[in-house]
Amino acid sequence: MIRVTTTAAFGLALLTGGAPLAGQSGGKPPAALAKLEAEWLTFRTLHDQLGVTRDLGDSVSPRGIPVDTLVERVRVAAARVRALAAMVAPGRLSGDDSAAYVFLRSELENLSAELISRQAAASEEPDCADPFPARLRGAPLDSLTARTFTCYGNAARRIVVDHDTLDRLSILGLLGRTDDRERRRRLFMALEPIWRSVNSDDGEGSPYRAMVRLRLARWGTAGTPMAERARGLGVAPDTVERWLVRMLEAWRALGPDSLIEPWDFHYENGAASRLLSGRIPRDSLRPLTERFYRSLGADLARLGVHFDLVPRPGKYPVSFTDFGGRNPIEPWIFTSYRIGGLDNLAELLHEAGHAAHVAAIRTRGAWTDWPDSDTFTEAIADIAADELYEPAWQRAFLGKEAPLAASLRAKYGGVALDAAWALFEIRVHRAPERSPNAVWSEIARDYLRIRPHPEWSWWALRGQLVNHPGYLLNYAFGAVLIADVRARLIARHGRFTTGDPGWYGWVAPRLYRFGRERPAREVLEAFLGRPVSPEALLRDMGRAR
Repeated sequence: MIRVTTTAAFGLALLTGGAPLAGQSGGKPPAALAKLEAEWLTFRTLHDQLGVTRDLGDSVSPRGIPVDTLVERVRVAAARVRALAAMVAPGRLSGDDSAAYVFLRSELENLSAELISRQAAASEEPDCADPFPARLRGAPLDSLTARTFTCYGNAARRIVVDHDTLDRLSILGLLGRTDDRERRRRLFMALEPIWRSVNSDDGEGSPYRAMVRLRLARWGTAGTPMAERARGLGVAPDTVERWLVRMLEAWRALGPDSLIEPWDFHYENGAASRLLSGRIPRDSLRPLTERFYRSLGADLARLGVHFDLVPRPGKYPVSFTDFGGRNPIEPWIFTSYRIGGLDNLAELLHEAGHAAHVAAIRTRGAWTDWPDSDTFTEAIADIAADELYEPAWQRAFLGKEAPLAASLRAKYGGVALDAAWALFEIRVHRAPERSPNAVWSEIARDYLRIRPHPEWSWWALRGQLVNHPGYLLNYAFGAVLIADVRARLIARHGRFTTGDPGWYGWVAPRLYRFGRERPAREVLEAFLGRPVSPEALLRDMGRAR
């Protein structure tokens, strides 16, 4: 009864938008620090509102504040935070309070620098006709990255195929549902401007190869972000690489040994999408997502979640979720859908998982942020979303089901691609003298059974490869992590495939609420009772046989 009462109380606090719970990250802080943290939340909320307004492409915020006014308010709030921070005596702080103070000061400087860089970037629109013009051959890493990512986004947002105006996500979805093999080839080859914007000729004219060299020079002996992400969750970098190979070998064992063309990969694993996508028109994506999370006790509307799902020129080319405010927390989901379908529903369920996560954060002001591990953060977004691939979920929410094997191939086809990309990044940064096309062709041939095409840079279809090196490991390693967490969750709480109104209230205080209060590794191992292991994922993948 006590467990149920506590969970119910926590769930009520979530759904009524309660303030951060006092005392959950230690005792009451000194008055000067408490005042600083309150002002910090005000500053972060203004900063969040400015970010959301820019991401919306608007000159006035959703709360009716002009951008110029918001910029000035952010500047003034930052100055107030700095002034209050100077009034805190760091030497008199306890361990928890000292850690919160140090984190807050470092984040303030990072956010101020980000604000300046975004203002500069907003005023520049590069000519992308040449992916790597001679005048940029000596450009610093940050400038080259920003330009390449902008050109990638421009290429990804508008692609004309057979008189149809599409985008990257739409084409990837259609590849799994288009029966005409020649049209699949045309759809795939229409993506060429995207990969050329990143890797050009795969030689001296490649901005990507230049970025790899510049990254390695910057990272020096500190190691790669891939290694850092692994260590942050208590796993040695070489162990993660072995796990990636194990995942890919397990995937390879599910299919025949014959090689297929790259435009046929999504089709080979798209039987579930072909069966079910007719039940998922574009206008149903949000209602289906809201209905599922509501069945779990997470009413997205009551949690203050906002959606921006409409394509538009200049929109950020990668789907993401972020804070639109911290006091109260206001999650925003940004993505672009021209069509519906199973693949886009899977992505929106994932983004809504992020929103449900951040809406549940209950900690002190300094820690009201994403966790310290983006691998953990990406993984935990799928804790509910992965139910999409269960036939029972499909019956309940779509009124039709695909065979289990087809559903799991849809699920793990994407995971296998993520694992291949993660392995690609590790190997490319280990051997920068090698052609990225050759590295990718080997991985695709050996594990995905895709015919090599070293003349094409078709690996360069993910924006994270450009502006967030190592980020794709979050999805691959995250698949390992979330399979382990889901197995433990089902063992402890029971199944929730078709709904469980008490689910959100049970999960939130155990996995969601911490923000930066506790390291993700600690949260994860406390829930599992041990370090993470790939065995749950390999068992689940085996159900596709």
